[in-house]
Amino acid sequence: MRVLLVEDSPRLRKSIGTALKASGYAVDLSEDGEEGLFKAQTRDYDVVILDIMLPKLDGRAVLDRLRKEGRQTPVLFLTANDSLEDRVRGLQRGADDYLTKPFALEELLARVGSLCRRNYRQSTPVLTLADLELDTAAKTVRRGSRAVSLTAREFALLEYLMRRRGHVVSRTEIEEHIYDDLVAPMSNVVDSAVYTLRKRIAVYPDAPSLIHTRRGQGYVMSEEGS
Repeated sequence: MRVLLVEDSPRLRKSIGTALKASGYAVDLSEDGEEGLFKAQTRDYDVVILDIMLPKLDGRAVLDRLRKEGRQTPVLFLTANDSLEDRVRGLQRGADDYLTKPFALEELLARVGSLCRRNYRQSTPVLTLADLELDTAAKTVRRGSRAVSLTAREFALLEYLMRRRGHVVSRTEIEEHIYDDLVAPMSNVVDSAVYTLRKRIAVYPDAPSLIHTRRGQGYVMSEEGS
């Protein structure tokens, strides 16, 4: 899942970005409202984290523009103003959540996770395919009766593929949703990640493959190879 963080403080931008990446999110960073608005208009995000006090264009103006354009991406406001009136105004303008500085990174991650789940409109947090089960709330994976240990990035990749099971997903789509802008366009990071994920979920010798390669197209997750 991909998150846009618009924050003018270099220290806070770095710490939040690092925490999000460690939790498996692909993260794009912006230091002012104009750049943040441009990225939010030209790329799909699961959540936008938006500081209110920004140079060039403040967070409220960015949110107003996005909502007027019909973009309903969940927005988490960050602000140093903890007044009730300020929080109410932000929510009335279309923000989905509000976090007052200073805050614990654990709380921010919890709120981002909640917004991501809300954005997917899940009726259940559990995704299944054959004997593979992924619990998005508990962050656990099982194959049959066996637990599967995954890194945060591997979990995000598996969730992305399972949500699109039966459909071919290109390498570019995976790069855009799972990885950040530092991934080199010609690198084999996606192929390597999928290869490793296949091995991780093959927890017993005769476990059928669930991730299939479509040469020249990408990957598809399904019970059948065809």
